[in-house]
Amino acid sequence: MTEPSNAENALELRNLSVAYRVGRRNRAVLRDLSLTIRPGEAYGLVGESGCGKSTVALSVVRYLPRNGVITAGEIWLAGQNVMKLDNEALRRMRADSVSMVYQDPGKALNPSIRIGRQLTEIFELRGISGQLASDQAIAMLNRVRISDPVRVMQRYPHQLSGGMQQRVGIAMALANDPTMLILDEPTTGLDATVEAEVLDLIAKLRQELSASILFISHNLAVVSRMCDRVGVLYAGMLVEEGPTEQVFNDPRHPYTVALLRCLPRGGQRKDQIRLDTIPGFLPAPGAKISGCAFADRCALADNRCHNELPPLHDLGGRLSRCHYHEKAQMLPRTTPGNIGTPAVNASPEPVLRIEGLNKTYASHGHALRAVNDISLDLLPGQTLGLVGESGSGKTTFARLLLGLVPADTGGAMQLEGKPLAPRLESRSADQVKAMQIVFQNPDSALNRSHSIRHIMGRALRTLAGLRGAAQQKRLVELVRSVRLTERHLSVKPRQLSGGLKQRVAIARAFAGDPRIVVCDEPTSALDVSVQAAILNLLADLQTKERVSYIFISHDLAVVRYLSDHIAVLYLGRIMEIGPSERVFSGPHHPYTEALLSAVPKLDEAEHVRVRLDGEIPSAINPPMGCVFHTRCPRKIGAVCEDQEPPLIDAEPGHKIRCHIPYEELARLQKKTEYAQEVTL
Repeated sequence: MTEPSNAENALELRNLSVAYRVGRRNRAVLRDLSLTIRPGEAYGLVGESGCGKSTVALSVVRYLPRNGVITAGEIWLAGQNVMKLDNEALRRMRADSVSMVYQDPGKALNPSIRIGRQLTEIFELRGISGQLASDQAIAMLNRVRISDPVRVMQRYPHQLSGGMQQRVGIAMALANDPTMLILDEPTTGLDATVEAEVLDLIAKLRQELSASILFISHNLAVVSRMCDRVGVLYAGMLVEEGPTEQVFNDPRHPYTVALLRCLPRGGQRKDQIRLDTIPGFLPAPGAKISGCAFADRCALADNRCHNELPPLHDLGGRLSRCHYHEKAQMLPRTTPGNIGTPAVNASPEPVLRIEGLNKTYASHGHALRAVNDISLDLLPGQTLGLVGESGSGKTTFARLLLGLVPADTGGAMQLEGKPLAPRLESRSADQVKAMQIVFQNPDSALNRSHSIRHIMGRALRTLAGLRGAAQQKRLVELVRSVRLTERHLSVKPRQLSGGLKQRVAIARAFAGDPRIVVCDEPTSALDVSVQAAILNLLADLQTKERVSYIFISHDLAVVRYLSDHIAVLYLGRIMEIGPSERVFSGPHHPYTEALLSAVPKLDEAEHVRVRLDGEIPSAINPPMGCVFHTRCPRKIGAVCEDQEPPLIDAEPGHKIRCHIPYEELARLQKKTEYAQEVTL
């Protein structure tokens, strides 16, 4: 008879094994997994996609899909054996004790039901109804810092921003005052400022409710900020566990070392260092593993590693599943640590010139200015990073460049010195193939019913006019340039991982030898290991093809690594533009300062965050004067409310749109840094 779980543990997994039944056989996904989370503790679970992180979360609440089965082990939640609960007891546990926040709030919320009804339904399940349920729902929305909750209650999910949707999802999860909160990638895809607000909210509510947290994420910096302890999952097995600071600063498993090396850290740039990557692939679900699961990808592995499964070594308060844990940090780098991608010698003549670009939409009888008087130059072989919150105009700007939506009359675009028509159908064939795009989600960009050969062949016929032997030769060159093999040509997109699909999307974008490639959040949903490989690939292709990038991302570390210049957008306006290092090192616009301060960092102590009040205003009715003044922590008075500041040279090549003089911005931001140092 199994002994009851230690009642002091909020969650305990004992030798848990889970499999998915595929092709008439069970394929192991979790293998003999054991971990505990104490009351009030935040526990982070990290690892690549396919390691089993989400399966852990679904197993705890018994939400596994129909083909999922727990083949061994036990799950104890607050002293209850979850495996032995009948349907009614399981329903009560889900209603009273445990809540889950999913990665995509848009899918977690019912699109056909108003927010208020979805929230009040939770209270009705607890026996609270009528006006009291509505009052508690409003109180819960206030608790997650949603302004005007009465109005939000009347909206449908699609009428809310991603950050608002996620806060509603958290409000619903917290409505039953859970003792265990499971967060599965809760900030993926959110802007830096919204992510920071959501993380602040979770930390605050954790204190208020004394709740325990299982925090699943591929963002190691977020886990570092939020969690007391961290577990590293690989191929369904726990390979390292311990206090977060120790694991991230002194990793004792080669896989953890490799993950951390994939991140661009400390202001690293593509011309300074090439990101490390993890060679090979995860073992497939159900694969037979006789030795260390990581052995085939580990440069330290020997015969013992391939043939003998290492135990979880107790290193005094932390665990490592490695025969040679004391040598983990001796893992050789996959690329030399001091070699970056050679800079492209940029021509003084821009490949793209934009002057006075505007875009206005009609919205319910009102004019919505999505892009406002943007002017800039893009040089050959240069990367321009676009940053800003959702609603700042980044994607609209990209769509204008590609001709997917026409710009307002009055502005001008030139491609390689020639006028560029605002509409795609009015552009020449050479201009069309000269500008391509890589989307955030390759699943929506690649036809699932065709093979990679068919997808790439069509692009080569359409963009490059190649057929027969010439097409086949170029096809092989393209596939090899993105580090794929010819065997990948026969498969369909659904048979590839997210990283491999993104490589196909990049190869297709290069089929017509483009001069400019727009990269719209191309790495936001990828693991750090796959992200590093894609960033290296983009840098290599830029050097080889002398192509220019417009790189849109909310991950500022990634933007800093890849970009030569940065443009910061707010309500369709450029608030700051200049060389990457000048924009990041400052002095910078107060909005840029707030964006940078919101980013959690692995390699820095806790820093002072510049907080922004409220959300980005509506472009239908933007604030008078400086459009940022309603949220600006450095507002200096009526001039900010009455006069829109011009975009002026703070120093050669570096422009800032602010009434505060450049020297004063430098003094204010230096004062903030000093106050932070004193506090620390």
